[in-house]
Amino acid sequence: MNGETVIDVRNLKTSFFNKKTELPVVDDVSFSVKKGETLAIVGESGSGKSMTSLSIMRLVPSPNGKIVDGEVFFDGKDLLKEKEKAMYKVRGNDISMIFQEPMTSLNPVYTIGEQIREQLTYHQNISKREAHQVGIEMLQTVGFSRAQEIMGDYPHRLSGGMRQRVMIAMALSNNPKLLIADEPTTALDVTVQAQILDLMRKLSKEYDSSIILITHDLGVVAELAERVVVMYGGQVVEEAPIEDLFDDPLHPYTEGLLDSIPKMDSVQERLNSIPGAVPTPDNLPVGCNFVTRCPYAMEICSQEEPRLLSKDSSRNVRCFLHEEGVISDGQQPRTS
Repeated sequence: MNGETVIDVRNLKTSFFNKKTELPVVDDVSFSVKKGETLAIVGESGSGKSMTSLSIMRLVPSPNGKIVDGEVFFDGKDLLKEKEKAMYKVRGNDISMIFQEPMTSLNPVYTIGEQIREQLTYHQNISKREAHQVGIEMLQTVGFSRAQEIMGDYPHRLSGGMRQRVMIAMALSNNPKLLIADEPTTALDVTVQAQILDLMRKLSKEYDSSIILITHDLGVVAELAERVVVMYGGQVVEEAPIEDLFDDPLHPYTEGLLDSIPKMDSVQERLNSIPGAVPTPDNLPVGCNFVTRCPYAMEICSQEEPRLLSKDSSRNVRCFLHEEGVISDGQQPRTS
């Protein structure tokens, strides 16, 4: 990994509009990814992770969804200002995405080979014959021993793990600079999960691709990521290198997520959990989005929205516990 920044997301805001009501789903999100780096975006369902990735790709569901502000710099250009025709060349070529459910991403009426060939011939100046051979080689790269036969199969004939491997092969076939993997191991058994993670790690090194890994599974994060962005209620609440995040979480939400991981060296009758649920965009609390579930909530937390603070060059946190002067001014955290 070097210092070259592949993508730089700045103050990204995406909302859904219902009549005259604006519902923010991505709220002032900023982060960057360097060449060869794997950045994980974590949080519970409804935290805004997937919508952030769809905003980067400009695939926000319309007409209700809209990117209302921000910048997404890639190759020196702001993708949010590019014409839609230009985005056709970016998607699947410079930036590829692996979606949560490969069965809905693969067209059931076309063979695997037809779908791989179409993508290759659209983005590269090669013939169908050449694209067919590249497709076979990519399927072999992701672990298919009978790649020639797979090219002629339809998606429904493959298992979930096999379909996910096909999606990874398609995503990497044009050697993208950035791979966005949205819950790439969801609904797969643990053995196949491990294989997919090993494959992504290997291919990232081989192709020197950067990865944005979107997941709620901190075990997956520990396997793949160098850096982590924690999201809650559409906002970034913490950002840190992987070792720092696991050793010393700064935000109460991150602390709760880590505390809910089963411990191998202890016997628990019940797993720890964060009480309550992620608020919906139309029911966000006043002040901090996490205030109703936070064991350390103070009076100020239900009155003002905390800023995203820089603790050092590599760590950010959005919490009044780290705001200078708050506790010394008489605010005391609740601990029950």
